Amino acid sequence: MPFEPKHKVELDPPKDDVISQDYLSKCDGSNAEYPTYVAIKVCHDIPDCQPAGILTEGKGTVFDVSGNKSYGPEGGYKVFAGKDASRALAQSSLKPEDCRPDWQDLDDTSKKTLNDWYTYFSKRYNIKGKVEGATNT
Repeated sequence: MPFEPKHKVELDPPKDDVISQDYLSKCDGSNAEYPTYVAIKVCHDIPDCQPAGILTEGKGTVFDVSGNKSYGPEGGYKVFAGKDASRALAQSSLKPEDCRPDWQDLDDTSKKTLNDWYTYFSKRYNIKGKVEGATNT
């Protein structure tokens, strides 16, 4: 099955806590007092592109990636930490300026890529909540 982790991951039930933008920005992996979070949206506006097994509405879903050093201060994916990185993930970009929540103007291929990333994260990382005020439009 696509997107399955190599090793079984026991995930906690998803939470739907509201996480402020301010708190999310502190969860960038640079301070051990905070977890490391990445937020991702889901695009529902292209046919047959609903990520498998979505447990939330996908509006700024916050994943706890604390256990993965790739999202830490020295990691290759540190640019995503503490942000809604939807656009960057959709475009497979590591540019800081692409780490933002808007994705509506992207083509269907990029939107599908975003949904694939959502599915990937949802099979590996605990869902901690949703970004306060996040929408998918």
